[in-house]
Amino acid sequence: MAQHQSSKKRIRQDAKKRLQNRYYKKSARTAIQKLREMTDRKEADAYLPKVLAMIDKLAKRNTWHGNKASNLKSKLTKHVNGL
Repeated sequence: MAQHQSSKKRIRQDAKKRLQNRYYKKSARTAIQKLREMTDRKEADAYLPKVLAMIDKLAKRNTWHGNKASNLKSKLTKHVNGL
């Protein structure tokens, strides 16, 4: 168990950050799934920038690897263009 005050604080901060990361990741995954299920081109075109922004934020915070974010963005854009 942590002995130093700074160690205890770091544990508290990590737990809080972990919950935030889980929330953002789950929100992004749900948005991606919703976009993939869309069949209307106009609706998907309007929704795509919001999803791409979520993915960019996760990559910026190093929650997701940059290459994973790039691959997802590419695949989603191809999907929308193919509608």
